[in-house]
Amino acid sequence: MKAAELLPFVEELETLKHYGRVKRVVGLMIESQGPASSIGDVCYIHTGMKRKKKQIRAEVIGFKNEMVILMPYTAVSDISPGCLVEATSRSLEIKVGAGLIGQVVDSLGNPLDGSPLPKGLASVSVEQEPPGPMERPPIDEPIDVGVRMIDSLLTVGKGQRVGIFAGSGVGKSTLLGMVARNTTADLNVIGLIGERGREVREFIEKDLGPEGLAKSIVVVATSDQPALMRIKGALTATAIAEYFRDEGLNVMLMMDSVTRVAMAQREIGLAVGEPPTTKGYTPSVFSTLPRLLERTGTNRLGTITAFYTVLVDGDDMNEPIADTVRGILDGHFILDRQLANKGQFPAINVLKSISRVMNNIVDEKHKGAAEKLRATLSTYAESEDLINIGAYKRGASSDIDHSINMQPQIISFLKQGIHEKMSKGESVFNLRQLMEKGE
Repeated sequence: MKAAELLPFVEELETLKHYGRVKRVVGLMIESQGPASSIGDVCYIHTGMKRKKKQIRAEVIGFKNEMVILMPYTAVSDISPGCLVEATSRSLEIKVGAGLIGQVVDSLGNPLDGSPLPKGLASVSVEQEPPGPMERPPIDEPIDVGVRMIDSLLTVGKGQRVGIFAGSGVGKSTLLGMVARNTTADLNVIGLIGERGREVREFIEKDLGPEGLAKSIVVVATSDQPALMRIKGALTATAIAEYFRDEGLNVMLMMDSVTRVAMAQREIGLAVGEPPTTKGYTPSVFSTLPRLLERTGTNRLGTITAFYTVLVDGDDMNEPIADTVRGILDGHFILDRQLANKGQFPAINVLKSISRVMNNIVDEKHKGAAEKLRATLSTYAESEDLINIGAYKRGASSDIDHSINMQPQIISFLKQGIHEKMSKGESVFNLRQLMEKGE
């Protein structure tokens, strides 16, 4: 390499190191006198204890009265007043490449089993800008997710972003596992954010399985980790998906859950002195969510089809985070606890769910069959109470009679076993056959 080619690299080298000193620790927040740094920069805190001498990574999250406010990626138990704080002048970077496929990593991109990272990986920053509006090709092609109800009635396009809204224990993780195993996407990136430690291995071994893990990268940030690590888990999963999208792949990103990302951001916002607003969420929560969710979708090189789960408190679909996320995404699937109680899985309420790009990516016959099934379900739902108490008399309405006759077949069509696999073509064919029989 010639001297002229080396010049840009030499100019980027830091010739001076900037240091500061820890002055105060309040909860998860560390106040330091210096060093010169910017928000988002990673710093190293050098602990002073000889027996426990080590470097703790922390991130600059704000400034207060000329003090630098840091939040560590790990516990703060070894930090004491006067500890040296070293600035790196860089944001968090992770290693990404094909060698990560099949791995389970933490928020910093390190394998959870303690094994070394594979060689030949590239460094990427977890903080990226979303593609510009004019750099996003329109969504014009469906993607096969292998779930009959979604492929036929709520068809998803390559590059679409969908929210899965549900209370606890209604089957979100099971549905994500089905999609990960059955989808025709080139690669799955799965972010488990704020999950219980017990559930992580259960999801990987039972819901995802060896078949799903073989074409997936799983990013894990458990609920016991600091708020910053949970946010970084979401950013790391998105950055990995972006890397493979830019390689020209069709990536499936699944994040469980966006609600816990919002809760982690609320913790950080309150720590730096932001005022609490709706339900205690700080203003930064409602600016962080669009920046995160808009990073996925299409660009000129590839696509990221994204499924984000939203954990709604008390099954209230209009609580602040659910309402905000629903307004950003390209569709929402509502998981209904009543359907789950009846043993109907996946427990997606078709009448309350929508795919905003479906009409642009399916043919007229498919669209017509889906509309007929929705109309039949709607007719039955409106009259269900009368039917159940015996107040409805057969013959009073031909539409209601038809919906009663079709109900068992429709429910059978909507149900799908956890390990039952069906292509999009088969799902649409079965839908059309079902509706033609009922005519």
